[in-house]
Amino acid sequence: MLKFMDALAERVLVCDGAMGTMLYSRGVFINKSFDVMNLTQGPLVEAVHQEYVLAGADILETNTFGANRIKLASFGLADRLREINVAGAQIARRAAGDRAYVAGAIGPLGIRIEPWGKTGVDEARDYFREQAAALVEGGVDLFILETFRDLNEIGAAIDAVRSVSDLPIIAQMTTEEDGNTLDGTPPERFAPELEKRGATIIGVNCAVGPGPMLETIERMEAVTPLKLSAQPNAGKPRDVEGRNIYLCSPEYMASYARRFVLHGVRVVGGCCGTTPEHIRQIKAAVRGAQGGHTDTHTPRVVVKSSPVIAAPPVPREQKSHLARALASGTFVLGVELLPPRGFEAEPAIQRARELKRYGVDVVNIPDGQRAGARLSALALALLVEQQAGIETVLHYACRDRNLLGIQSDLLGAHAIGLRNLLLITGDPGRVGDYPDATAVFDVDSIGLTNLVTRLNHGGDIGGQPIGAPTAFHVGVSVNPAASNMDEELRRFEYKVEAGAEFVITRPVFDLAGFEPFLARIASAGLPIIAGIFPFESARNAEFVANEVPGVRVPDALMERMRQADGQDAAVAEGIAIAREIAAGLRHAVQGIQVSTQSGNIDAALGVLDGLR
Repeated sequence: MLKFMDALAERVLVCDGAMGTMLYSRGVFINKSFDVMNLTQGPLVEAVHQEYVLAGADILETNTFGANRIKLASFGLADRLREINVAGAQIARRAAGDRAYVAGAIGPLGIRIEPWGKTGVDEARDYFREQAAALVEGGVDLFILETFRDLNEIGAAIDAVRSVSDLPIIAQMTTEEDGNTLDGTPPERFAPELEKRGATIIGVNCAVGPGPMLETIERMEAVTPLKLSAQPNAGKPRDVEGRNIYLCSPEYMASYARRFVLHGVRVVGGCCGTTPEHIRQIKAAVRGAQGGHTDTHTPRVVVKSSPVIAAPPVPREQKSHLARALASGTFVLGVELLPPRGFEAEPAIQRARELKRYGVDVVNIPDGQRAGARLSALALALLVEQQAGIETVLHYACRDRNLLGIQSDLLGAHAIGLRNLLLITGDPGRVGDYPDATAVFDVDSIGLTNLVTRLNHGGDIGGQPIGAPTAFHVGVSVNPAASNMDEELRRFEYKVEAGAEFVITRPVFDLAGFEPFLARIASAGLPIIAGIFPFESARNAEFVANEVPGVRVPDALMERMRQADGQDAAVAEGIAIAREIAAGLRHAVQGIQVSTQSGNIDAALGVLDGLR
């Protein structure tokens, strides 16, 4: 056989179709690890490969799409990574013989990496490197990196492969029907970026059928001179009696294969739902189409890979009253206002009016509480600002929203006038009244801060301009009593790097322990608003001290609460303790935020009394 790139220079090569679809049709459950079948059911995997060879496939993808450390760990198989990948390559090699090339298949990690997730690019690179090294050991001829949505992640995968091998790399993104990736990056940006990062061949696969994919290929052809690849699904899956059925016929897929070839595609195959019969028809169509194909083309436009910034970021002091106060060194007072159960917001709005009359600067609206059916924090923040005339800090949590939903929410929040945000990851899914409720956690608070900063620079998560930049005042949370302080400060540093502008701490109970914490975060240079929490009873104090993660309550405070005689005395003692802590922090921080267990604003105002 010719070397892969020499063969590609002579003719269009046909890749195989879906492995998962074929295994599923043979009774393998979709909740199992398909990758481990290289070890447990090797003959079955090899039989699928052989069917594709007989159908005319020039390239076989190894059954290793999910064989990275992160995905294998979810099945308890991380320690078998090397042997799964080596076996996958060897099985494909036996089936290929001297009739097909073997491509080491590598898919996404299944987690978010920076700037959207807590996994660093260097960590992702290490995960991909160990899989790539095992595939090289197994004897692959090239690599296919496929079904990626994030340019940073596929860039890490390309770097990892290049660190262990100089074999050709086919790098494929997955797109929506509009041609943009699932994160919103257009082909005009991701195609030149993949070229710049060192891919040999670039393309798209999965998610859509051949019709929408052809339009994406046409857009890619216009901006890159590289050879292209296309592996569409056999259409959108339809639910037929509980089974996903792909309805694009082999003849229909083959008709589009001819069109792909006319637009610079040199590797064509199939993804989900495609079978050996689809590949057989595609092979025949490609053989007839490539006679009139010319292999070289010139990009017709030049595209910048970086986001287009519509205007400079809005100066911080112009973003909000809170931003102006913090920028000028003014001491600020805040009180947390809980969203009510149900939809009747007037009592909460009335409490906000009382807080304004007292002289409170800002009302904090917590998000994503799991106790009952509560009004959305975003809706309450809007009503409070409109009807009570006091500025809010909207707590915005990642837990219940995916990345695109978060982006839409925040653009909507800005459009209706909300400016101050406290960006948080959110409580774990099993905290609250509904332990079976699902959680998303598409990103964490670090990724969320990066997202908002990008909006503040006039670009969206896909690198496209949004017009005028948003003017969000970006707040983040930090816990001064974290059990793992080094990890807490590491994450805080990432938030600062991502664009944080102010900090609100978790409740402070230990003044002596707070001083060294302040010293460790002083280099960030951000204004700090300290959280204060007045106990409502001795039982409440015991609960906070023993059952709330990341809280440290000194024994002396616990004893004072136990000594309080009666409910009224306990409430008064809790307020007294909180007021002492607030007074002790007065000259060390730039603001105080009071939160109470039951939303009692009288207790909150009692804590703030005299602080101004």
